Amino acid sequence: MKSLDQAKEMRNDFMQGNGKANSKDKLTRQVAGVGRKLSHDEITNLYGDSRIVQNIIDIPAEDMTRNWFTLKMEDEQLARNIMSKLADLKAKKAFKEMFTYDRLRGDGFISLGVTQATKFELSDELLLDKLFTVDYLHAFSSMKVNEFLINEDVFDINYGKLEQLRINRASSHGVQTQTTESSVHISRLLHSQTRRMEGEAQGRSLLEPLYDILTVFDTSVWSVGQILHDFTFKVYKSKDIDNLTSQDKQQLSMIMDYMFRTEALAMIANDEELKKEVTSVGGINYLLDFVWDLLAGAARMPKTVIKGQESGTITGAQYDVMNYYSRIVADQENDMKPHLEKLIRMLLMAEKELGGRIDPESLEWEIQFNPLWNVDAKTDAEIRKLVAETDQIYLLNNIITADEIREARFGQFGLSDTLKFSGDEAELKNLADKVYKGYRDRHE
Repeated sequence: MKSLDQAKEMRNDFMQGNGKANSKDKLTRQVAGVGRKLSHDEITNLYGDSRIVQNIIDIPAEDMTRNWFTLKMEDEQLARNIMSKLADLKAKKAFKEMFTYDRLRGDGFISLGVTQATKFELSDELLLDKLFTVDYLHAFSSMKVNEFLINEDVFDINYGKLEQLRINRASSHGVQTQTTESSVHISRLLHSQTRRMEGEAQGRSLLEPLYDILTVFDTSVWSVGQILHDFTFKVYKSKDIDNLTSQDKQQLSMIMDYMFRTEALAMIANDEELKKEVTSVGGINYLLDFVWDLLAGAARMPKTVIKGQESGTITGAQYDVMNYYSRIVADQENDMKPHLEKLIRMLLMAEKELGGRIDPESLEWEIQFNPLWNVDAKTDAEIRKLVAETDQIYLLNNIITADEIREARFGQFGLSDTLKFSGDEAELKNLADKVYKGYRDRHE
């Protein structure tokens, strides 16, 4: 029986179908919301095998710490000493790794290596008035944590908060491994956790909700590779094919493939035909665009950023990139700033760090994150002029006072090189128009 006849016997009548909402209904068998909990090994394999996955995990963490911050303080020498100490501690690198671990494994930590005036245990709360020096910062992930101890007392002010960790402190010496476990008070750590489900102690990896999309993306890459590999194939027609055995067909296929691949001349009989067929790829760009859009939307990153566009460069119509940087700024303020403030308070209170213990409450100081992207001087001047004209209208109509404008635009420490923007959609759209105008003027 010919293959075509066999296929006809096995086919299903597409008009009849399999019925609605029964066990054979393909739509019914697809269930949304089937969560997949990834193990640390699976996360490692996903991250290690794909540069796209690495970009999704690494780039936002790098952007959060890339341009670091400026410490505004009346005592400029003290501010420089603090920034110098942070550089010695390699704080920028430690923070980047902490936020990378947060995205990759659900929890990122920094251990605060300190010297105190009296003997202490890691399970004891870190008291700032007993602090001598801050010696080191080490970033690590939840792979080092054996247990999260959360306050479950509903009548305690710290209900629901993480209080203690049981950390694996294994050390290797050649072929020997010594395993120890310590209970560590949360005050001796910086902890970043941005995705945690109610009722769970450990954070969720960003790769878990992205898993299905990454599977589709990997399938699309593999499929494109298969299409390129078999983009052209040969068709040989002959009336003698039906009389050949399977072994003869295989041998003929090898000979014809070799001859047609290595020589420009194919020698066949008068009633035979040998020609090339090309795989049709019409419409594949729409399918690939759909996969890219789905991945970018789920990761909350523009496609250009995921693909590795140069950091801090804004060119052309890239309003989506500006929105991305606005989210990074929000993450800096909400997630990164409290940790930096805690670390700076520790340095001020450390007796042997900055020339003596300094009460952080006795100083006026502020953390200002440096801009993530810049425009040229001409466009910057146009933006400042537009903002000044807007402020003048607000002032003349008694909507805002001169002191409020001064505080909003220049802060408590005077004129700065950067303006403060709220980041709302209307303001970003207007700012984007100015950027595009400056870009077009330079290239016309």
